[in-house]
Amino acid sequence: MRPLDGITVITLEHAIAAPFCTRQLADMGARVIKVERPGVGDFARGYDDRVNGLASHFVWTNRSKESLTLDVKHAEAGDILDRLLGEVDVLVQNLAPGAAARLGLSYEALRARYPRLIVCDISGYGSDGPYRDKKAYDLLIQSESGFLSVTGTPETPVKSGCSIADIAAGMYAYTNILGALIQRGKTGQGCRIDISMLECMTEWMSFPLYYAFEGAAPPPRAGAAHATIFPYGPFVAGDGKAVLLGVQNEREWAAFCTTVLGQGTLASDARFNSNTQRVAHQAELRELITAAFADKTSAEVIGLLEEANIANARMSEMQDVWQHAQLAARQRWTEVATPAGTVPALLPPGVAPGEPVRMDPVPALGEHTDSILASLGYSAEAIATLRAGHAI
Repeated sequence: MRPLDGITVITLEHAIAAPFCTRQLADMGARVIKVERPGVGDFARGYDDRVNGLASHFVWTNRSKESLTLDVKHAEAGDILDRLLGEVDVLVQNLAPGAAARLGLSYEALRARYPRLIVCDISGYGSDGPYRDKKAYDLLIQSESGFLSVTGTPETPVKSGCSIADIAAGMYAYTNILGALIQRGKTGQGCRIDISMLECMTEWMSFPLYYAFEGAAPPPRAGAAHATIFPYGPFVAGDGKAVLLGVQNEREWAAFCTTVLGQGTLASDARFNSNTQRVAHQAELRELITAAFADKTSAEVIGLLEEANIANARMSEMQDVWQHAQLAARQRWTEVATPAGTVPALLPPGVAPGEPVRMDPVPALGEHTDSILASLGYSAEAIATLRAGHAI
């Protein structure tokens, strides 16, 4: 048995935040019915064609789901949605602000008929307040939450290389839904969950917020280096490859000086004998470290760091991650089917190889429309009529 076997989710979703949430639910065994616009579907299907002709974002966030095409504004859509809602546990939506309410799919409109239903609304800014109706995308929330102000180089702010605001919102939606299911098991009652991307990212920004408490200076943009700890970040070895390292305390600093730099006296140098001093004199210290690494390969530097028990990492490229020895040793890769063939997929974090987890195919647009409608009591003739009328 998987944790969410027997739970059914209907989702009116697009792009990343909601699909990422519902994919986690599907991984744990939930049946997820994804409602998509006929002929077009989730617009993330068209973001690119990098996975055998399919979009990378879509393949990532939509395995193990059933695709039901439905024009939710069509006159016949209400009956279909009513039949679906009578059988589901959770409704997730990240439509445009106010769209779900206009369709009669707000928690307030549904709670009397479906008292056990959990409704999770995901939006940029939440269901009220002056920003309620403002459009929001991942990069915009990265900016609005202050993330861009502390990320990048001193000269240039830089966005995260992955959809960090969408991921944050998707994960908070997922965990809140799990909590709501546990609570419903105690009370028998559903609830509404209001997920704001801005609030999710602001929670993740709490360290720099507190660092800048009561008007203090915020952490500076420091590229790939840590903004407030040094040495902690990338350093180039003699072969031109970067090695990431992090010195966290004075014991590690002494070991780093002696074993890695071969300059034990630096440990007690007044310029560097505390993290505060090392940050203040980091330009000088960076020159010393760079000079010490200049005649060594990156592999040799990593060897010395390992000997000194100093945390370190390679600067992995995407192909390095696909072939990462640790992921291979822990058997973290499996395969999922897609409309364009089988592709590799990472097992969900926390799931051991061989444990029951759902890794079903990525659906083609509308692949499950007929079977879902048939399960709701629609005849083949009725389904054909719906299709002819462009409802599905």
